[in-house]
Amino acid sequence: MKLIDLANPTRFLAFTARVLPWLAIATALLLALGLYQSWLAPDDYQQGATVKIMFIHVPNAWLSMFVWGVMSLSALGTLVWRHPLADVSAKAAAPIGAAFTFLALVTGSLWGRPMWGTYWQWDARLTSVLVMFLMYLGLIALWRAVEDPSRAARAAAVLTLVGAVNIPIIKFSVDWWNTLHQGASVIRMGGPTLDRSFLIPLLTMALGFSLLFVTLHLAAMRNEVLRRRVRTLQMMQASRQGM
Repeated sequence: MKLIDLANPTRFLAFTARVLPWLAIATALLLALGLYQSWLAPDDYQQGATVKIMFIHVPNAWLSMFVWGVMSLSALGTLVWRHPLADVSAKAAAPIGAAFTFLALVTGSLWGRPMWGTYWQWDARLTSVLVMFLMYLGLIALWRAVEDPSRAARAAAVLTLVGAVNIPIIKFSVDWWNTLHQGASVIRMGGPTLDRSFLIPLLTMALGFSLLFVTLHLAAMRNEVLRRRVRTLQMMQASRQGM
């Protein structure tokens, strides 16, 4: 099956019915392996066992931005390419991205308390991530407030593209301003600075959480397609009864 074939909702439903069970199994196995590797990872000489919060916090922080990137591509698909599943993708991704962002904020606060002496500090990165979380909530509210899916899709697409400006602010905030966060230690010029005993579990968990997103996203898109079909059938039935 070609990728373009998935633009057909019927083919998309058939495809997801086949791949979702395998994706769920792969996600569970990878996350289990990542958790086991995280448990075996040594304590940090400065942070002690609290450093292991990193294996949950960092993947969620990465995905909070990645999901917004997926939604931005979907927004272009809605406004520019008129892809039939673009708005379905954007709507399905918003709650998942909000959950990842919320987990990043919570785990970051738990990690920050013993390291910084406070759960929260209004520095550039923390504030910009909080803004992203609020924008996720705003998108979810917008989708629920507008009954017509096509109107909601266009409005949400515009808001998503405007909010994409926040992604480079989050990414480069530690370089542009004086923040509590350290600079990049994995994706950077010159290679990662983390020791392998921390890097391997971190990458495993990041891959596991990424597969979790793909699995949840496809499942949510499938549910949205089916929900719209039911809505169309109900409207057709109501119009027939009104004749």
